[in-house]
Amino acid sequence: MKLAICTALAALCVSLTAAHADPAAIKELSPTGKLRLGLATGAIMGAGNVIVENGKPRGVAVDLGNELAQKAGVPVEYVTYPNSGALTDDAGANKWDVAFIPVDDKRKEKVDFGSPHIVLQGTYLVAPGSAIQSHADVDKPGTRVYGVENTANGRAAQAQLKTVQMSYVKTGSELFELLKDGKADAIVQSRESLTGLSAKLPGSRVLPGSFLNSFVAVAVPKNRPAALAYVSAFVEDAKAAGSVRRALDNAGLKTSTVAPAEKR
Repeated sequence: MKLAICTALAALCVSLTAAHADPAAIKELSPTGKLRLGLATGAIMGAGNVIVENGKPRGVAVDLGNELAQKAGVPVEYVTYPNSGALTDDAGANKWDVAFIPVDDKRKEKVDFGSPHIVLQGTYLVAPGSAIQSHADVDKPGTRVYGVENTANGRAAQAQLKTVQMSYVKTGSELFELLKDGKADAIVQSRESLTGLSAKLPGSRVLPGSFLNSFVAVAVPKNRPAALAYVSAFVEDAKAAGSVRRALDNAGLKTSTVAPAEKR
């Protein structure tokens, strides 16, 4: 009986939320009648990617996307990609409606970003026994540096490197295998992802400092202004209500920082 009452109340809350939402914004946000949530997947949980466990995605973007769909009163559909670059490149293909991805200038050419929700830092993970101690040490002839192709971290790292030409792979899993197998001296990702990977490779070290200081933010495909305003308001509410902090903690990213509130 209690379960039935709770279920009925939850359904009522969803319907009331949807009823008070701007119908034009909801239609622009979910043109197919579903909220198609674009998800970048990775080998380990990160600030800008999720992991897939038993066929189901899990991470900050999943928690926030589910909450957004509930607020809008529409079902959610997960659309997964091997990395955030592939997700961004597909923005014009009408395959996803909203995503939570790292911000950089190149990416702004393909998507419109709304409010940020996570502070993002990019750095290096170096192999066990490596003599590399700093970012300057990475940028020396012969250093083998790898990143995931078409990502904000990859672009920012290469922009900082003056001597080394980076190489790229398609997924975070490939990146980790290169370091583990001794085929890379340093790999590039967010601090959160690299901290998780370091725990799987004893002796490896996440370098201090960062080559990227940015944010993870909500994004929509170009030319959806009503949807952009709606999701930005959602993110600001989610930060204020503690939903972003809870999503980070649920993902095991307890040291990650929630982005500051933006002026409405």
